[in-house]
Amino acid sequence: MRKTILQLTTALALVTMAGAAQAADCKITVGLVMELTGPAGEYGQAGAKSVEMAFRDINEAGGVRGCDLVTDTRDSQSQGNIAVDAATQLVQVKKVPVIIGGIISSVSIPILTSVTAPAKIVQVSPASSSPTLTTLGRDGKTNGIFFRTITSDALQGVAAAKYAVDKGFKKLAIIHVNNDFGVNMVAEFSRAYKALGGTIVSDTPYNEKQSSYASEVTAAMGGEPDGLYLVSTPVDGATIARTWISQGGVQKFLLNDGMNSPDFIESVGADYLKDAYGTSSGTSPTASTEYFTKNYKAFSGIEPSNPAADRSYDAGAIVGLAIAIAGSEDPAKIKDAMYKAVDPAGTPIYAGKEEFAKALGLIKDGKPIRYEGVIGPVAFDKFGDITGPFRLWKIADGKVTTDGEMTTDDVNALQAKLQ
Repeated sequence: MRKTILQLTTALALVTMAGAAQAADCKITVGLVMELTGPAGEYGQAGAKSVEMAFRDINEAGGVRGCDLVTDTRDSQSQGNIAVDAATQLVQVKKVPVIIGGIISSVSIPILTSVTAPAKIVQVSPASSSPTLTTLGRDGKTNGIFFRTITSDALQGVAAAKYAVDKGFKKLAIIHVNNDFGVNMVAEFSRAYKALGGTIVSDTPYNEKQSSYASEVTAAMGGEPDGLYLVSTPVDGATIARTWISQGGVQKFLLNDGMNSPDFIESVGADYLKDAYGTSSGTSPTASTEYFTKNYKAFSGIEPSNPAADRSYDAGAIVGLAIAIAGSEDPAKIKDAMYKAVDPAGTPIYAGKEEFAKALGLIKDGKPIRYEGVIGPVAFDKFGDITGPFRLWKIADGKVTTDGEMTTDDVNALQAKLQ
């Protein structure tokens, strides 16, 4: 009898240990396709670290159904075709239920049209702002699976135009990256800027990763502009700005959101950027903002001011909470749960282990939550878009500093007036 009891006790212990080991080994993999190298490498590296930080915080809060969220991260090299290959492998071979990425629109759009939309796999971009993504949704070409945690350039172009006029830019030369993002951003800006009385003396597109942009700069300088609107990424943007300065261009710049970069400032030289201004998708500060600003650099080694960092944490947090709400890795259920993670009627939830533990408890009890992230409270519309304020910034003493804000209502009112 004693022998039998001992055997049963031993067997029970082994089963318990096996169960614990199985729980510890339980993982839910989310695909990341990020621009870790290439012109947008600075953004992608920060974005990947931000998602990892959000997953760490959720895992330390207990994980999703006892499982750890992990990433399978692939480098798009800032190229759409490479991104499509990476996303295809993640979806078809690794069977991930969600892809986070890309950062830039010229990466996110081909992933969406070639991989995630046909496969009906949820895709979340932290920083792709092209209006084309809204158009694809409106035309029924996304299957409703695309979301982003940045506002569309359709609104940012209007905010940039108003800021340019307010800062005394009357005759602008434009140099912009020749891709979907650059073309759309300039189109929205130009329409508003001209309506506000501004003049565009030249509009010069460029192709990425050239060793020299002397011919583009020479073409842009015709017409005696009083400033340069540079729509670019930090590496190419620095090369263009240095060329502009060396050829005698006026040292007054208007910059897009991606140029909000310490690397750009250091490469060009702060002394040449004393009259440089820009716009970016803004934030409505919350407890999440404070948490992220305090903890991100220690986790990542990257400054929290990186343009992609804050909204990538939110992308990771919303995806993680959505998987918890969905109760499975079924992409269709996760798609529906994306809206529930930011339910306006839910209990406010902020970033960090303690807050995520609270959220997971509420989810388990079937109660609604509203994640209010690093960029502020957001809600997705039926095309996966968000609305939010726009930050107006300038470069002062070699650092990006806030110069003001335009609310969504301000931009919408101005846009209505210009139509």
